[in-house]
Amino acid sequence: MRLGRQTLAALALLAASLALPGAGNAKVTVLGWPGGSEETALRATVDLYNQTAPEEDKVELLFFNREGFFDKLQADMAAGSDAFDVNLVATYSVGRYAPYMEPIDLGADATKVFGESVLKTMQYDGKQYGVPTDLSLHFMYYRKDLIDALLADDAAKKTYGEIAEKYLGKAPDEWTWDDWAATALYFTEAVNPDSPVRYGTVLQMKNLLFNMMVFQSLPRAYGGDWMDASGKVTVGSDAYRTGLELYRKLYDAGATPKDSLSYEYAETNAAFASGQVATALQWNAAAGDLTNPETSPAVAEVTGIVAPPAGPAARATHIHGLGLGLNAKAKNKEGALHFLKWLATEDAAVAYATAGGSPALTPEVVAKVAEKRPDLVLLGDFAGKYGYVMTGATSANALSVYELQAKEFTGYWAGQQSLDDALAHTAAGMSDLLK
Repeated sequence: MRLGRQTLAALALLAASLALPGAGNAKVTVLGWPGGSEETALRATVDLYNQTAPEEDKVELLFFNREGFFDKLQADMAAGSDAFDVNLVATYSVGRYAPYMEPIDLGADATKVFGESVLKTMQYDGKQYGVPTDLSLHFMYYRKDLIDALLADDAAKKTYGEIAEKYLGKAPDEWTWDDWAATALYFTEAVNPDSPVRYGTVLQMKNLLFNMMVFQSLPRAYGGDWMDASGKVTVGSDAYRTGLELYRKLYDAGATPKDSLSYEYAETNAAFASGQVATALQWNAAAGDLTNPETSPAVAEVTGIVAPPAGPAARATHIHGLGLGLNAKAKNKEGALHFLKWLATEDAAVAYATAGGSPALTPEVVAKVAEKRPDLVLLGDFAGKYGYVMTGATSANALSVYELQAKEFTGYWAGQQSLDDALAHTAAGMSDLLK
């Protein structure tokens, strides 16, 4: 059948409109952090934004796999990829990606939402490269009902003393790492057949860089650091030996599930939420799920939260920020900037927090979500008191250092190499990476 002139003209107009930028297909593509509460919160916040955004600037989300995310992102950005307009950036990677991004001006009101110190987690060389969407640190989650029952039962305390060779005598908020380890062993069925739960803790031991961030607060509490003031790598210190050996001791004793060598964020949440684990050192982002009766009915009402335990040198928690910034090769820079500036407003920050994200907000703003998100109040408190960044952990090769540690430390925990070999390999590799 032949097409008439009017039909051909209509088809030509349609084709032209589809080809023109800003004429219905010029979306803003945002590359977000996959999995966990960050993805959930970003999806909800983007849905809110899209309700009022013009059609040509509506946001579409893109996610890579979590494993290998940062290497793929760098490769794509270095190659000049325009597959996304807005990309993830983290405190430990701002310097790594800054050459492929453009600084952004979030306006004066952003300071009222986040505060100067939080905005600085997304700054490099004095310029703002991102909106700080999430502040990440670690909470010690514990079963209040189990601890209360232990402290109220003389027979149980006697058993605890026999296992730990000392009496607990301290509330979880006063735990040292030794106290925590003893408690974990007491609540381990393989050690104490009368334990009301199977495991005393759940350790994230998978060969994954983010698991090293969880682990390293233990050696930090004993004075551990990546480097000393002269730039010498100090990972072979007694502090790291103590931390690595303690993890191995708990793993070998059955205090954590035997498949913990494959555990990261999701598996840790699932294990604790099952009701069969007494304690868990986990990212603060998990608080929303673990204290929610709908998502964790077995433990939500009995889950307590404190800062990580203390050591001889400090009480410490790893801290870093995640955010979103502008790809220098963005196809729709105008739309991307409009979205980023909106993301830095109070309305967006409150929406993000309400949906489960973990932004670090000023007291005035966090008060609006404090009833629903009391963990965000703790977030700011713990960050200010106990937050740290290892020396060298903001360098261009910081992620490679974490990856090296994950490979070598997991190898030790799995019994594939000795502690001495693991530390020697790690120190040699870090010396090259941190030159």
